[in-house]
Amino acid sequence: MSLMTGHTAPSAATRWSPPGQAFAAGRWQETERRTAVTDPETGAFLGEVADSTAAEVRAAVDALVDAFRAGTGDGTGDGTGGGRGDWPLWRRREALHRAADLLRQRAERFTAIVGSEGCKTIRDARREVARAAETLQLSAGAGHALQGASVPFEDTSRGADRLGWSSREPLGVVAAITPFNDPLNLVAHKVGPALLSGNVIAVKPHEATPLSALALAELLLEAGVPGDRLAVLPGGPAAGRELVSHPGVDVVSFTGGVRTADEVARLAGARTLLMELGGSNPVIVDHGVDLMAAARAIAEGAFGCAGQNCLSVQRVYVVARHYDELLGHLTHATAHLRVGSKHDERTDVGPLIDAAAARRVEHRVGEAVARGAVVRAGAVRHGATYQPTILTGLAPDDPIVTDEIFGPVVSVLPVADLDDAVNQANRAATGLQAGVFTRDATAALRAARRLRAGAVMINDTSDFRIDAMPFGGFHRSGIGREGVTSAVVAMTAPKVIAARLTSIS
Repeated sequence: MSLMTGHTAPSAATRWSPPGQAFAAGRWQETERRTAVTDPETGAFLGEVADSTAAEVRAAVDALVDAFRAGTGDGTGDGTGGGRGDWPLWRRREALHRAADLLRQRAERFTAIVGSEGCKTIRDARREVARAAETLQLSAGAGHALQGASVPFEDTSRGADRLGWSSREPLGVVAAITPFNDPLNLVAHKVGPALLSGNVIAVKPHEATPLSALALAELLLEAGVPGDRLAVLPGGPAAGRELVSHPGVDVVSFTGGVRTADEVARLAGARTLLMELGGSNPVIVDHGVDLMAAARAIAEGAFGCAGQNCLSVQRVYVVARHYDELLGHLTHATAHLRVGSKHDERTDVGPLIDAAAARRVEHRVGEAVARGAVVRAGAVRHGATYQPTILTGLAPDDPIVTDEIFGPVVSVLPVADLDDAVNQANRAATGLQAGVFTRDATAALRAARRLRAGAVMINDTSDFRIDAMPFGGFHRSGIGREGVTSAVVAMTAPKVIAARLTSIS
């Protein structure tokens, strides 16, 4: 493992600053309370955004409520207004297509923004921008999810004289709270489906990474999204609490940790909740596989984005007879990762979002070592950087195995066989994604069927997702599913229209 200290200078595109500190009520806002955004690695000043107050959040949501209520027209408008009637599906589709094209054209600027304000390496930031453009493109093409269906009224004698159908209707105001680790694509995953389905949306990005969301808002407006359908409200926890508790909000879409999710659910009460909460993702290594290839995939899946990824590999179960060999390959693959500045194109593993996050990981690893864990690699912190760490000697129910750590730490445990591995994998309180390496197709499908996870990747790690697939998990990994089509469905509801064919005298 090499620790690099040099880095390339950020692009001049990082000097982009938003036209205002927030966007609400159809215009850029100049706010009194502001906060500086800095590069967490270099400390460089990147821009200034709002520290939205409760009153500002209330006013922004009130404006969205008014815009949605005004948009109940019949679709005959000229397309220049913000109401749903004046912004029909075909115009929503075209705007999102244009937004995807614009994002691809401005990939360098957005890569610089994502790479500077957050924790991603420049290579990971580039990949995120490409994925965000794909997410917008998928959103533009998700109109099929809004198809209705006929209702079989004649299936009962009471409905023989009726004809009817159902259509999918937008729920109204979506409140979205997004995390720091995917500051652009996860905003696109909430905004794209919300707009395509005819909703209005307010986004509160993470305090550390608001510029990506504001830059996306600027791009969406240029692409033709009416300003009164969108708000971006940077701010702290108080702004988030006001947003999710506002009585005008119909849907809360949250990505983050379980503790915050519990608070969001308490504040939101009885309304539609969509939550992606991460988890401690397992990977199972059966006999007969290419152990070197599996180890390389595990190292990439565990330590990419410094483990700050809800899909990161956190625990590896390997059949006992291959345990030593797999561990050797994994240690070797980890030692060859380049650790250094996120701005350096050669970096594989950059810093965590800040030094406090690295100290938290350091503390948890120290506690695990005190309980008997053996450090096979890493467990060294330099500021906000934590060396990729491999732990062994852990009990199956050790907290560092079963609880999400959100850092570059992976635990390796021996198991008797594939069934034993599945049983242990299912002991965690979360179930987002899992991976199974095996050459036995029947065994792979049997394991996939038994694993309590939202997705099972066969001959791959948990750290894989395409943006079109339903995304979410079981247990404490969340509520509902993201993924463009799934989100469009979740942000709409069926509405039945029935016509009585016989006249009433």
